[in-house]
Amino acid sequence: MARPDVHLLSRWELAAAPQEVYDLVTDPASLPRWWPSVFLDANVLEAGDARGVGRVVEVATAAFLPVTLRWRFRVTAAQPPERLFMETTGDLEGLGLWAFEPAEKQVVVRLHWRGHVAKGGWRHLPTLVTPLLRRSHRWAMDRGFTSLLLEVWRRRTPSEEARAWLPLPPRPAFPHNLRRRARMQGAP
Repeated sequence: MARPDVHLLSRWELAAAPQEVYDLVTDPASLPRWWPSVFLDANVLEAGDARGVGRVVEVATAAFLPVTLRWRFRVTAAQPPERLFMETTGDLEGLGLWAFEPAEKQVVVRLHWRGHVAKGGWRHLPTLVTPLLRRSHRWAMDRGFTSLLLEVWRRRTPSEEARAWLPLPPRPAFPHNLRRRARMQGAP
């Protein structure tokens, strides 16, 4: 049975420079810190070249469902600070494109991913999985936008006292994700 592809499109617009946002999105080690509601863990397996092409990153992600997805992405092409192309394997298999476009004093960030869920028995339930994946993606990207805004503000705020007033980024939806995150970080 062929697995139908799912097209996921997201758009963010915020007052920032394309390079500023590109640097955040393309720094895999920082993803669990500034986008903790989705990225539970991120490990660089291969560094890639100076632009990140060839970089392989293994991630554990979650959204509003009590399921952790484990997948890898390989950067297949990069045009800093405008575009980043990637291939995903593991629980999510497909191709993705991040685009960062200046719009006056803002940046428009677009993510386009096309692929399918390859996790266990989920891959055999496309009628159920496709709408859940779309909803889960929307949930994750909404929290990602909030987290990105907070991180940009945090980096631009010169005073440590003023940064302390900024709220923390949104946390994972399910307690099991919090426990797993604590185990991954070596907490008791």
